[in-house]
Amino acid sequence: MKAVVLPGDMTVRLQELPDPVPQSGEVLVRVHASAVCGSDMSALRGDQVVGQKPEHLVPGHEIAGVVEAVGPGATGLKVGDRVAVYLAVGCMRCTFCRQGNLMACANAKIIGFDRWGGDAELVVVPAVNCMPLPDGLGFVEAAVSTDMFGTQFSAQHRLGVSGADTVFVSGLGPMGAAAVAVAKARGARVVAIDPMEHRRELGTRMGADDVLPAIDESVLGSSSRPDVVIECSGNAMAQSAALDAVRSFGRVAFVGESRRAEIDPSNQFLRKLITVIGAWYFPIYQYDAITSFLLDRKVPVLELVSHQLTLDDAPRAFEMLAARSAEKMVFTA
Repeated sequence: MKAVVLPGDMTVRLQELPDPVPQSGEVLVRVHASAVCGSDMSALRGDQVVGQKPEHLVPGHEIAGVVEAVGPGATGLKVGDRVAVYLAVGCMRCTFCRQGNLMACANAKIIGFDRWGGDAELVVVPAVNCMPLPDGLGFVEAAVSTDMFGTQFSAQHRLGVSGADTVFVSGLGPMGAAAVAVAKARGARVVAIDPMEHRRELGTRMGADDVLPAIDESVLGSSSRPDVVIECSGNAMAQSAALDAVRSFGRVAFVGESRRAEIDPSNQFLRKLITVIGAWYFPIYQYDAITSFLLDRKVPVLELVSHQLTLDDAPRAFEMLAARSAEKMVFTA
């Protein structure tokens, strides 16, 4: 099969690899859409935050396709089923896995980081990781419904975002743009924040009621502070600004990946009595609710996709990713 391989030295190879064969409990999926994610940069550099790099790292953890073969012992799926793929392969024995929170399993293997991902013609995954697609959801929409929209659906469900809220979304990369669309679909008034003009324009297309280049104290009177701030940039200053901006008894979600930040606990959240959550992916049982939400609320998922490419375009795609000259790219077949 044709596959994208990242050696971890900022180069991208397009290689012919042996077709994978499903083992016990696994299925073979013919990939129809696999999205490029900002977290793939860590694999491109060779300093990935999650996972242990296999010999041939095939990236891609936002995958949708069709079941092509079913391995021994794999149940609940048949050849021809349309599926999206859940990124975390859990042990299926621990408390988190039994709750459906496979991403929290201490022994989880991450597709596209620990094991071959979807930037290929074929991928083998456990049958339990395949999430059936409803009619009306295309493969490209399905691929981006997992990481970004799934994470945002789950986070905003935990935050209780509703039409009673004003929500600030900080950082309008693909995750932040998804946050805008989900919050708007939940009925909130949404203010989208990013220093880059083209990203603010994306925020408007995703449904934001207003856009700002930064969280400006001049617009934050005591009565205009947001009920919810969803911080998607991972920038330490933006994380601190989110805590400063939210009203007393408000809620904050940190979604953007980062390694270090400084906070003032007493003044930024203890005395303000706010709720702060971390958000990373979603429990697998929520996927039916996620896809129903996207379809029923007519969420503009495809508005987020800036480029649809083929695997042959992989070197250019990762060059654009490194240069931050493209937003959400999806390899299609």
